[in-house]
Amino acid sequence: MRKHGRSGWTLGVVIGGVTLALTGAAMVGVSSASEESETASVGQITCPDVASRLPAIPASAQAEVDRNLTLLQTQISEAQNRLESTVGQGGPNFVQNAILGPLASKRGAAIDRIAIAIGRTAPRPNLPIAELSTCTVEDGGAAPATTAPTTEAPTAPQTSAPAADDADNGDDAAAQSISCPDVESELPAVPAQAQAEVERNLALLETQISEAENRLVTSAGEGGPNFVQNAILGPLAGKRAATIDRIQISIGRHAARPELDVAALSVCSLA
Repeated sequence: MRKHGRSGWTLGVVIGGVTLALTGAAMVGVSSASEESETASVGQITCPDVASRLPAIPASAQAEVDRNLTLLQTQISEAQNRLESTVGQGGPNFVQNAILGPLASKRGAAIDRIAIAIGRTAPRPNLPIAELSTCTVEDGGAAPATTAPTTEAPTAPQTSAPAADDADNGDDAAAQSISCPDVESELPAVPAQAQAEVERNLALLETQISEAENRLVTSAGEGGPNFVQNAILGPLAGKRAATIDRIQISIGRHAARPELDVAALSVCSLA
């Protein structure tokens, strides 16, 4: 009888151990599935392929084109990291304003540099920069978020009432203007052959400021405390950098290329 009782106790331990092991495996499986679900919900940034749209690249432009193609991939990686590290931040337009919008500006500048590099020693390719700059967020469990090129018309203000603090920030921003460093005063003597192109780009710099100020007014009350920097001043800096770079390149075709402080000249602030 004692032996029988001992056998029953041993069997009970074995069964209990198996039960615990199975329960532990089930818990691990649930945790793993939860983590995978959370990762999948972030989404993946996808952008049009630029390399496949290029014509034959002159040997003299190959290095510069390769650098900018690599930069395009780096920009996507940085934007993806930003997407993953800011999950849950901002309002419904956060991804558009803080990630996809700035990404489109950076891509546009890089693609323009590629076209310019090729155009120095061959016909300049007529790339659809607006199309190639636009990226989307896919497979994030929601409708894909897209960004149109940075020249699109300003987005209408949200109809939902903003939080009190955000509304105050928006009103303050709307009452201010945008101040940017003067580029023309930093230029050397402009060769006659480059004068027209330089003047076009100087005019474009002014247009960019006007568009940004209009965006500042029409978006009053949108977003959080970083909205103006992420959605207006950041993209403006990207566009200004590309334009200033074109001015340098234009002058450099006919004279010594000026070494402007592009980073400093691109950054604007509220005044």
